[in-house]
Amino acid sequence: MKTPLKSAQEWLGANSGAVQGIAAPLLVVLILALMVLPMPAWLLDTFFTLNIAVALIVMMVSAYMIKPLDFAAFPSVLLLTTLMRLSLNVASTRVVLLEGHTGPGAAGAVIEAFGHFLIGGNFAVGLIVFAILVVINFVVVTKGAERIAEVSARFTLDAMPGKQMAVDADLNAGLIDEKEAKRRRAEVAEEANFFGSMDGASKFVRGDAIAGILILLINIVGGFTVGVLQHDLSAAQAADSYILLAIGDALVAQIPGLLISVAAAMVISRVGKDTDTGHQIIDQLFMSPRVLGVTAGVLGLLGLIPGMPHVVFLAMAAVLGYGAWVLAQRQARQKEVVAPPPAPAGDGEATWDDLQPVDLLGLELGYRLIALVDKNRKGDLLTRIKGVRRKFAQEVGFLPPAVHVRDNLELKPSGYRITLRGVVMGEGEAFPGMFMAINPGGITAPLIGTATTDPAFGLPAHWIDARQKEAAQMAGFTVVDSETVLATHLSHLMQVQAARLLSRTETQQLVEHVAKLAPRLIEEVVPKMVSIATFQKVLQLLLEESVHIRDIRTIVEALAEFAPTITDPVELARRVRIALAPAIVQQIYGPARELNVIAIEPGLERMLVQALGNTAAGPALDPGVADMLTRSAAEVANKQEEMGLPACLLVPDAIRNAIARLVRRVAPRLQVLAHSEIPETHTIRIGPILRGAAS
Repeated sequence: MKTPLKSAQEWLGANSGAVQGIAAPLLVVLILALMVLPMPAWLLDTFFTLNIAVALIVMMVSAYMIKPLDFAAFPSVLLLTTLMRLSLNVASTRVVLLEGHTGPGAAGAVIEAFGHFLIGGNFAVGLIVFAILVVINFVVVTKGAERIAEVSARFTLDAMPGKQMAVDADLNAGLIDEKEAKRRRAEVAEEANFFGSMDGASKFVRGDAIAGILILLINIVGGFTVGVLQHDLSAAQAADSYILLAIGDALVAQIPGLLISVAAAMVISRVGKDTDTGHQIIDQLFMSPRVLGVTAGVLGLLGLIPGMPHVVFLAMAAVLGYGAWVLAQRQARQKEVVAPPPAPAGDGEATWDDLQPVDLLGLELGYRLIALVDKNRKGDLLTRIKGVRRKFAQEVGFLPPAVHVRDNLELKPSGYRITLRGVVMGEGEAFPGMFMAINPGGITAPLIGTATTDPAFGLPAHWIDARQKEAAQMAGFTVVDSETVLATHLSHLMQVQAARLLSRTETQQLVEHVAKLAPRLIEEVVPKMVSIATFQKVLQLLLEESVHIRDIRTIVEALAEFAPTITDPVELARRVRIALAPAIVQQIYGPARELNVIAIEPGLERMLVQALGNTAAGPALDPGVADMLTRSAAEVANKQEEMGLPACLLVPDAIRNAIARLVRRVAPRLQVLAHSEIPETHTIRIGPILRGAAS
């Protein structure tokens, strides 16, 4: 059979969440009841004891917390405890004024005890003690805590953008995942909100101290007046009863108020997040044998001076000296147990820890561009960079490394730098709040702004302010903001340097990703038939010529077909290109079925095949012919692009690789296709002809 106590325990256990949810509203209702309803003396004793207990609990929690956010409810606790003390003051004042003429026990045993035991029944002593407590609370503790809270709130809010940028930088660098980044951002926001709330909540403590002084004065004047005028007591009797009760009431409220003030100061002045306040103080104050030894020596010298209290000083010196000896012995034993290796000669010797890995892909910003990554200033560059990586992965076929964003004071204030493996790939300038008006060609309308060049594609442009934006768009300019300029430049360089971005790490991750989609296929080919190194080299050769590797299944199937007889990565890449021919042609021409291509004059083509097609002897092309060919290819490619047509050179299979390498530097956007790479579903139409001396 269940007892009533057991049934109540089961009900509380099943409804603990609901009970906790109504705790704060019940406390507010209780506080209002204390202010409005008359309370008997025994109930006042209960609430005064509860007030002292709550103050001690808050004090202990403040002492044992590790970081300020561990007590994030402290501002609300300050408000509720302050209201509770003030409501108790109101309730006790009512009882003192109504029943004070009956004797010192009229307001309960707690107030009587504080009035007699703590101050010996002498109201003059009580006034002095109360004044001292008020000075300690109001002038020392509360004033200092208020100042610390104000400064902490200011510096926390100022540091918030930098902390958020650091979180986003770690996320972009791959050091943390999205879940951890979300948690850190929430922690930064909570920390700012907490110190902002504490800046305001510290005013509760200050107001409580002022209210305590005013309530005491009101109680003394009111009680003395009531005792003399209403109850016909003498001045001495009224002072003995009412003033003593008023002082006891003030002390009952002031001592818990002092505890709460100290707790607030401990929370605000907390530094470090490793240990609680007690361990921190002991470790930093009393764990140095040198400090204790010197202190013991000074106290010993003072104890030897004639006229000084020798016993006290020498005893304290002996205790501290013994403590210093014990600590020194303990530290010596710890060094013997874990003896470090002998230090090399000379201080500051370099170690492997000094070697920092080079960022695979980095973005360095001048200090004026930091606003672009500050979400509080509506900077969305980090979001743009995430979009660039996502678009690159979807188009090219592998996930590029994270972009490590950091500031660089050596750059111009508005400058930025994009690096690959520590080497600068591109530089430029961007101006937050301004727009770049890019001239796509043929626009002669003047613009009021600073002339510049589009960093991604080298087109003429102007930096204009927001007032010129609409006019520039109406004139036909392409107008983009500074974040788009930087993100586009980064995206273009990533496309150009895709082969270098595909490191061994990305290759291994790509293999693991394909293994999830087609496990049997990848297990049979990589690394059984083709090593990871060869697989990476084949993919890099494709990427060097802007061939996307999204169709990784076709690539692996082609390798499975030719890898048993071919080991050369260059030849394997050529075979893979033939397998990817429809995708390559579509990447260049889109859905068109008739391909407008650039051809080589037959005589020049025969000479090139003789010079470059002999793989056994190696390519041997006359430098003059090579220079003429590259210049002619660049001119024709530019003309094709000006007409809005793809620049694609069609050559025999035997010389495709050599020609592609030859023209890549002077005409990077010129694509070179072999005859075997034209799908059967497409037709070709010969456009411009490359002519040479052979003609």
